Order: sequence, then structure tokens, then C-alpha cells
Amino acid sequence: MEDYGTVKLSRRERQIMDIVYQRGRVSVADVLKDLPDPPSYSTVRALLGILEEKGYLTHEKDGKRYIYRPTQPRHLAGRSALKQIFQTFFDKSIEKTVIALVSEADLSDEELDRLSQLIAQAKKGDTSS
Repeated sequence: MEDYGTVKLSRRERQIMDIVYQRGRVSVADVLKDLPDPPSYSTVRALLGILEEKGYLTHEKDGKRYIYRPTQPRHLAGRSALKQIFQTFFDKSIEKTVIALVSEADLSDEELDRLSQLIAQAKKGDTSS
């Protein structure tokens, strides 16, 4: 299976992956039900097949239909994608990455406090949280 961060996903593929992660397991009909402005049944079936070829999904047969599920937990897929973005757009700089994320976010005081705590722990060498 390829690293998630190295494989590009279209907008539709990302929408489908969101549905798969929300539901855990999906059929083509499930995706059609949840997808905004859904394309045809055959298009969704083809997109699920493409996602399987890219290594994002696997399937099992349930009677006449296929049931798809993710090959990796969402947090691992997210880490892999973030790693690719980090390397490609931020010159492998944690500082640049964090600045971009924090400057675009509407963080609560609690979230800012938690980030401050994590930074203070990193300074002390304690990364157990």
C-alpha cells in the first residue's frame, strides 16, 4: 500500500473518504446518500474502486454488494498527509507549519493554553502528553 501523503485525492475522493471515516463501512448506496450533489451510481462505484487501487480502501462482498472500509485509521492517514504537506510546502520546518496553522485558526483560550503547555513540555524534553 502506498503512503497516503504521496497519493493525490480529488475533491470527490476526499468527500468519499470523509463519509467512509464517519460511517466506518459503506456501500455505494451509503455514499450516494451522504454525498452532496451526488454523481451517478456507476461514478461512485468507480471512485470507490480508484480509492481501493490507491490503497485507501478495501472491500468485502455482502451478498451482491461490496462493502468498503478504510485500510488505515483516520489519524494515521491524517499524519501521513500532514507529513507530505510539511515536507512539500513548509520546507520541513515545524515552525513555519505551526505558524501557518495557528494564524489561520480561530483558537479558543483553552486551545492556546494547551498549545503553550505542549511547547513548555517540549522545552523540558517531556513529550508524554
